[in-house]
Amino acid sequence: MQDRLKRLKFRAWHRGTREADYMIGGFFDRYSPGWSDEEIAWFEAVCDEDDVDIMGWALGTGAPPSHLDRPDLIAAMRRLDYIPLP
Repeated sequence: MQDRLKRLKFRAWHRGTREADYMIGGFFDRYSPGWSDEEIAWFEAVCDEDDVDIMGWALGTGAPPSHLDRPDLIAAMRRLDYIPLP
């Protein structure tokens, strides 16, 4: 399980743009310690999506596809309480 989480953390923090790294990586760091296997699998599937789409879900400007629509996790993503502000 630890190797799986390490790989997932790397994927979350190495998206290609600083904005996506902070949003997706920060979300992972904030919420992943309490995730079940099902929630980890959900986030793995999220990481397969384009950054622009994920950021749209987090900002509320887009809706996730039905296979990723987890209202509890999308709501947590939209709170943006996981991004450190300077």
